[in-house]
Amino acid sequence: MTTTALILAATDLVAAVLLSAIYFQRHRRRDLVVAFLGVNVGVLAVATVLGTAEVALGLGLGLFGVLSIIRLRSSEITQREVAYYFAALAIGLICGLPHTDLATPLLLVGLIVAVLAVADHPRVLSRSRHQTVHLDRAIADENELRAELERLLGGEVTGLTVQQLDLVDDTTLVDVRYRVRAAVPAAAGRAPSTGPRRAATSDTATSSPAEQSFADLLGGTR
Repeated sequence: MTTTALILAATDLVAAVLLSAIYFQRHRRRDLVVAFLGVNVGVLAVATVLGTAEVALGLGLGLFGVLSIIRLRSSEITQREVAYYFAALAIGLICGLPHTDLATPLLLVGLIVAVLAVADHPRVLSRSRHQTVHLDRAIADENELRAELERLLGGEVTGLTVQQLDLVDDTTLVDVRYRVRAAVPAAAGRAPSTGPRRAATSDTATSSPAEQSFADLLGGTR
């Protein structure tokens, strides 16, 4: 192997470990960390062999697609995990194929890691949510359904798709996209204290335990 190939292999390993660390810190699935690293190193090895052998580039890209289909059909993963999975594949393929210079592959690998690190950051679109809700009654009217979902989810519904409307069992299955409301500080909703109220609180605090218990029983404040 040439010096360029060794540098790219080391870059691939560093990028794959960094990508897996970003994913695990945010999503905590150990099995997919193993999958990301294993697939990345495997694709790197295959791409390196294909780069040194006299085979067509189309064969390598075809193998890339076959590996993706086999792995993605083996278990259910989310769209975010699909993005990490393809990033691991792409990094291994970029670093495994032969290159005449280091600038282009290093830039592409850095771009892939940076895009995922920023796009999957918890603060990016943090109020947007997606859920599949199974309601215990059939609601055919979209406006009524939207109002009911906003009441249940405590947010603003930005999109909904009714997947099943069962008029026999009186249920509704809906895929909903919504945005949670901004949290209101607790201190903002409190009324300012007045002089007489402070005095009453002071008197209650200095009363005997029996009087405080009696006040609690009647619904008073301590």
